[in-house]
Amino acid sequence: MVTSIHQLDDGAWVSVNDSREVNVSDLWLLARSDVCSCEPSDFLAEGFVEVSAACGRVEGRIAGQCIACGESGVTGWLELGRADPDTGEFRPVVPASAHVPDRRRRLSRPSASAEPCQ
Repeated sequence: MVTSIHQLDDGAWVSVNDSREVNVSDLWLLARSDVCSCEPSDFLAEGFVEVSAACGRVEGRIAGQCIACGESGVTGWLELGRADPDTGEFRPVVPASAHVPDRRRRLSRPSASAEPCQ
């Protein structure tokens, strides 16, 4: 099953399979980020900049600011949830749990081939 991903209302919502699933205004706990040097960072989501779906993973880059130091910016790719490839059912992540932007790109060694679905 194909997963349909869209940004709605000027980046205020992420729609998964034509259902509003993830909204801004959540506080995301980032274990590390390129926005600031706070570790961990309490990052206030203000808008979705980019969204993507691959192998059932729904990911996004989020504009916002660290509430501790006030730095603003855009996160690396964060997993927003997973869509079941057979049913399309979406299971969001918990923003308050610890997240590592770009975790696969930063912690794995570079590969010449595309990452297979797991």
